[in-house]
Amino acid sequence: MAWALATRSGGYAPRVAPGHPLDEGLRDRIRDNLGEFERRRADGEGLRRAAVALAVLEDDSGRASFVLTRRAPKLRSHGGQWALPGGRLDPGENTAQAALRELSEEVGLHLPPESVLGHLDDYPTRSGYLITPVVVWAGRDARLEPNPQEVAAAYRVPLAELDRPDVPHLRSIPESDRPVISIPLLGAQIHAPTAAILYQLREVAVWGRDTRVDHFEQPVFAWR
Repeated sequence: MAWALATRSGGYAPRVAPGHPLDEGLRDRIRDNLGEFERRRADGEGLRRAAVALAVLEDDSGRASFVLTRRAPKLRSHGGQWALPGGRLDPGENTAQAALRELSEEVGLHLPPESVLGHLDDYPTRSGYLITPVVVWAGRDARLEPNPQEVAAAYRVPLAELDRPDVPHLRSIPESDRPVISIPLLGAQIHAPTAAILYQLREVAVWGRDTRVDHFEQPVFAWR
């Protein structure tokens, strides 16, 4: 389960400034920011544990990017939706192990345990999952080979896309007193939980801000 123009190996060419170069300085800054961040751990009672991978890698223009996928349309759960690579924990797995496994299974990105830079806050979903986001460093020369059984397409989206002034987009709905969050990417509106997790990636991992996102709501169509 996985939580504009396509170019080589799933690259993406948006209309943005050069943004963040992929270098050791960025890697160390992300690791340090996550190390200083006191993340929230939910108890998860009654929820199924899951993990998603925020894989930082280089795009075709040398910019620091993250992997975003479009789920295969025939999947029983959330088919065709935008998502981060991820899924349920297997028995005996921790969240980092699950995130790395899902990266390998979904987009063919095989990374060692030492690639993990840290974790963001747990995010409980309306559909009964407790998602732990795991930030990993894939670096340069990372190849994406989407598994067609699970992933219709995989994209490298520059981190600079998250710095746009229209990120995040918040709106109210009658069904909840919590604001619904979304982020405009790839010609679409990316909704929570993915949008909330990406916003916290920007705020905490990239910029070192103590920003929480578990109060952001999902759209009604994602509640099931």
